Amino acid sequence: MEPITGGCLCGRVRYEASARPRVHYCHCTMCRRATGSAFAVLAWIPENSLRWVGEGRPRERRSSPIARRSFCDRCGTPISLSYDGRDEVALHAGTLDRADAFAPGYHYGVESRLPWADCGVVLPAGPTEERWGGA
Repeated sequence: MEPITGGCLCGRVRYEASARPRVHYCHCTMCRRATGSAFAVLAWIPENSLRWVGEGRPRERRSSPIARRSFCDRCGTPISLSYDGRDEVALHAGTLDRADAFAPGYHYGVESRLPWADCGVVLPAGPTEERWGGA
């Protein structure tokens, strides 16, 4: 298997992973607030399969008594979530270079799911108009 790669918006924090991720939607309040979105999409891998390869390393903060979250301290991109005592780490799926290759397989934290969080498949849609070299 080819390494899974990804990184932050500005490109300073980059990673490679050698394991196929287990991906899910997380609707819990902590993930919603940490991402500033209606839900997070998390890609779980064994921690020992992750290698930081960019010029920078993510900054880590304790987000609760049981978990830590990392982010790029230059552009603010959320990168990962790790629970104490577990040997796996969740990468935010939006940071994967090929996020299209890893569809979520289930929902988690559904007690906090927003009733309108259906990804709006029936709403009008349009392409992104804003472009720049980094994204």
